[in-house]
Amino acid sequence: MAAQTQRAVLAGGCFWGMQDLIRRHPGVTATRVGYTGGDVPNATYRNHGTHAEAIEILFDPEKTDYRQILELFFQIHDPSTKNRQGNDIGLSYRSAIYYVDDEQKRIAEDTIADVDASGLWPGKVVTEVEPVGPFWEAEPEHQDYLERYPDGYTCHFPRPGWRLPARTEG
Repeated sequence: MAAQTQRAVLAGGCFWGMQDLIRRHPGVTATRVGYTGGDVPNATYRNHGTHAEAIEILFDPEKTDYRQILELFFQIHDPSTKNRQGNDIGLSYRSAIYYVDDEQKRIAEDTIADVDASGLWPGKVVTEVEPVGPFWEAEPEHQDYLERYPDGYTCHFPRPGWRLPARTEG
């Protein structure tokens, strides 16, 4: 019997590039882009207040785990820039992890500590770690954007050879 699908909600800049790369990760069964972490009910692209552009990820825990998804998240965006990814600047483009339970919170905090200890990024991680709240699905034209427009805009890139080492207790 297959394990139940698990959910992750992440924000790391423009949601188009995040979705395009994360959907390819083995074990990810579904993704959708939207808005979360803010103050506007029924958020839309034109009216999303303080929400971040985010991605909701469903994954099979028998094929991948939350830590592996977070390692990919930290590889494809710069978690050391506050409210910015590439040319995208503003609160909508912040780095955030929205955890669904205490175990995800623990894993998120541990992964951030590993990223900080690794020195792989030019500064300390500014990624917010907050409980998940309402997720407002983005309009259809934003879903699977880079599948429909392969040469479209993105500020997310896999970094070849990037491996997050676990920090050593010393």
